[in-house]
Amino acid sequence: MRPLILASTSSARRALMDGLGLPYRAESPGVDEDVSPTLSAREAVQVLAARKAQAVHARHPEAWVIGADQLVQVGNEVLAKPVDRDAARKQLGKLLGHTHDICTGVCLVGPGGHLAETLEVSRLTFYPVDAEELERYLDLGEWEGCAGSYRVEGAGQALLARLVGDRTNVQGLPMLTVVRMLREAGFSFFEPRNP
Repeated sequence: MRPLILASTSSARRALMDGLGLPYRAESPGVDEDVSPTLSAREAVQVLAARKAQAVHARHPEAWVIGADQLVQVGNEVLAKPVDRDAARKQLGKLLGHTHDICTGVCLVGPGGHLAETLEVSRLTFYPVDAEELERYLDLGEWEGCAGSYRVEGAGQALLARLVGDRTNVQGLPMLTVVRMLREAGFSFFEPRNP
């Protein structure tokens, strides 16, 4: 089996990868996540996904490495991870009752200079909720560490009125895209495991 590394320690991304049944390990990329403010969300996530995958691959050149990054775009505004509850409240205030995009860049780097990059975009519409319900959602803490301040794999799915696209993309890693990229790189699935 070829070594496979997920350049992320995100619990949501690891849960999605675990579902594939492929042996892999997760490693923090440890990279600077600052990008030019002139980049759109779609451009920024692709730059950051490649940066993460290449950083981990430089440490493990024999391995295949998946890097990913995600941002929310509402209108022309890009939303990253909120720094505190107040920032989360402001972000959700911009999303509730409106439609926004989740943009995820994915990069697969492998031996021999293999490099594959792609972008997945899902479109979500949220219900409008009142201030009291918003505060109850914020009390759950799901906003922590999430671009846009919500998690659709948790209680945040109750905010979701409509989703167009891959739900796993919203959760942090577009698995239809990841599987396609791995198959194109020669990975096979459903291999028997040693007991």
